Order: sequence, then C-alpha cells, then structure tokens
Amino acid sequence: MANKDKKQKEKKKESKETIKEDIPQELKEKMPSDFYEDELIKLQIELVKLQEWIKYKGLRVIVLFEGRDAAGKGGTIKRITECLNPRVCRVVALGIPTEREKTQWYFQRYVDHLPAAGEMVIFDRSWYNRAGVERVMGFCTDDEYWDFLRSCPNFETMLIRSGIIIIKYWFSVSDMEQEQRFIQRIEDPTRRWKISPMDMAARTKWIEYSKAKDEMFAYTDTKQSPWYVVEGDDKRRARLNCISHLLSMISYKNVPREKIILPPLEKDKSYIRPPMSEQTFVPEKY
Repeated sequence: MANKDKKQKEKKKESKETIKEDIPQELKEKMPSDFYEDELIKLQIELVKLQEWIKYKGLRVIVLFEGRDAAGKGGTIKRITECLNPRVCRVVALGIPTEREKTQWYFQRYVDHLPAAGEMVIFDRSWYNRAGVERVMGFCTDDEYWDFLRSCPNFETMLIRSGIIIIKYWFSVSDMEQEQRFIQRIEDPTRRWKISPMDMAARTKWIEYSKAKDEMFAYTDTKQSPWYVVEGDDKRRARLNCISHLLSMISYKNVPREKIILPPLEKDKSYIRPPMSEQTFVPEKY
C-alpha cells in the first residue's frame, strides 16, 4: 500500500513538471527584479572566476551571439562583460564591410579578431551575417551564400582542432515581444540609436528570416559546434539562462593567488603640492 501511494505521488509530480514545461513562453510570469539581481550577482562572480581561469590556463574562447533583432543579445553581452577585464574578454561587433573587405575571403576579417591565449572573444553578430541578413536582404549572391553554408562547418572545425572553444547562441523572440521592444526603442531617446532602417526592413521579412535561420541550422548545427537556443521573451530569464549555460560549458576552478596586502601610503614632507588655483577643475554642477 505504501509503495502504491509513493508511485502515485511520483506520477503526480511528473505530471506537474510536464505541465510546467508545456506552458507557452508568452504566458509565463516575468521574473521578479529582486530575484534576478541576486542571481545575476552570483553568476557575475562566477564569470570573474571563469575569466581568471581562461587567463591562467591560456584558453582561447569564442562566444557567438546571433538571433532576431531586439531578441536580447546586447543586454546579455553587457551583463556578461560589465564585471570582466576588457583585456581578457573583449566584444567584437563589426560594421558594414569596406570595399577592400568585400574582395577578401569571406572569413578573413573575422580571423583578425580571433582570440590569443588567455582571451575570450564575444562576437555580437558574426560570420553568420551571410546566412541571415545578407541572404534575406540580397547582399550576397546565391553562389556566395551556398559556398558559405558548405564552408562554415569546415571553418569552425579547423578552429576547434586548433584548440579554440566555440560556443554559439541563438536568441529567439516572438513577433509580439519584438514589436513591443521596437516601440520602446522608438519612444525612448536613450534607446533610439538601437533601431535602424534595416531593423524595420527585417520586420517586414519575418518569414524569410525564419526560413533562413532554419536552413542555417540545418547546415551548421553540428555535433562539434552546436547551436544553443535562448528563449528571449523574458529578458531577465534569458540573461540568467545564457550566463549559467556559458559557465557550464567550460570546466574551471579557482585560480591560486597570493594574499593581497595593501602597502602603507608613501609620505614625503619635502613634497609641496602646486596651488590648486593653477588647475582647471570640472564645475561642480551636481
């Protein structure tokens, strides 16, 4: 009888978990800000540990961020890097290729930014531009597009064989949530720079971008270099989920370090400070 009750409780528990997982993303409650802030601080402390480990062991790490416009890539990158040393963790966000770059081997301008030993490079959009915006907006030829899809897995395999760790994230967002974020950007002067005519054009080609993403995944979501999809409708959940996953992808430990002892301040009675009236100060407006 006791075993029967135990089995029924386990069955109910499994049923509840299944129902919870099946809740559509748009119906989930937004994460409370206080919980989010507490968890973010914990994760950022771990990111600092990861950074020190990467430097200590001479690792070379690439993290790619791709996805829909306004899906939350930039916000997540900001939370990852805000407590890190920019000399160890740097962000690469390339603009439109120059006329010279257009004549180069397609991957060439990205190769210039690959990490050296002890570095982590975050690509805020990457060589996958060719499979997304360039394909949909007609900025590349069909031959260039198909050559990219055939070459990309081989390119990434070469990087991995050379010892580089590649982690690829795709940020997904619903059309309704994207619309709300675009409206916020239009109405907020501090965010207006985030929206461009290209974003507006992409909005009218939602299905074309979906097809392009599906085709890109079909060719480049490989066992060696898989895509990890981040549900982005709840920005806070997306950031925490992504950072937590990133930390799980690299095995790291606390780096041994000597105890820091603050030395006493140097004192020299012979030093005479120049008159403050000879210096130009910023007005104390506040």
